[in-house]
Amino acid sequence: MGRRKQSSVFEDLYGIAAALPWWVGVALAIFAYVVLHSYAMAEAQATAVPGRMGQMVVSQVVKALSTYGQYIVPLALLAGALASWLGRRKRQGLVRSVAANQSGDALRQMTWRDFERLVGEVFRMRGYAVAETGGGGADEGIDLRLRKGNELALVQCKHWRAYKVPVTVVRELYGAMAAQGAAQGFVVTSGQFTADARAFASGRNIKLINGQALTALIKRASAAAPTGSSTKPPAAASAPAPTAEPPQPTDMSPAAAPGCPRCGSAMIQRIARQGANAGKPFWGCATFPECRGVRGL
Repeated sequence: MGRRKQSSVFEDLYGIAAALPWWVGVALAIFAYVVLHSYAMAEAQATAVPGRMGQMVVSQVVKALSTYGQYIVPLALLAGALASWLGRRKRQGLVRSVAANQSGDALRQMTWRDFERLVGEVFRMRGYAVAETGGGGADEGIDLRLRKGNELALVQCKHWRAYKVPVTVVRELYGAMAAQGAAQGFVVTSGQFTADARAFASGRNIKLINGQALTALIKRASAAAPTGSSTKPPAAASAPAPTAEPPQPTDMSPAAAPGCPRCGSAMIQRIARQGANAGKPFWGCATFPECRGVRGL
């Protein structure tokens, strides 16, 4: 078994600040400088007093550490805050690139690490506190831990371009949920799921999000974000005429899409292919066939 590489204090502080919102890292840097500077400027006991030798040594050590720490600690925290800010901008850029992509291949073209960042940002936009746990490779474990209130949710991200996600992945997530006491689980992929995976998730508190559903969620969240354009008129009038192809979403603005009455996910406009309403549009859940929630227009 290999020995774990020990990190320095600078690296630890950098990692903490990088995991926090950038403004928290800046605030911590200012606070650390003020506190350490006050100790560095304080007069240290220079002469030994009988019975207080230990106090003199501690006073001098604290002053020496504070003299250097007043610069090193804030610098590490500021560097982490900068990394946090740059990381957030990158994640927002990934969201914008997928939302603006018309060909649908943006998910498949990004790296697995960017795919994890993208999924984490989507959950942040939906009100979750997100902790990214993915390591330095495409690990088979939990990639994201989500918090909303007191509930924990686990996420596995599978950036698979060719193969469908099998049932074994869903079973692994279900086992991790039981071990960690998670109330909900998500498996998110840029591709599709096998029928066995969908069957296993059915009836359990596990939601499967395929590439099409993820793209719909991203476009809806991006349109609803304060920084996004909310004045763009819907283009429902330019929707293509019904064909024999499988139902596809129309060009209607995602901002106008309602939430699914069954699972709360984004909905996309589809065209009924059969029955009494054949040829008529309706709202269908973006995660179909995992969820079959519908709404009338």
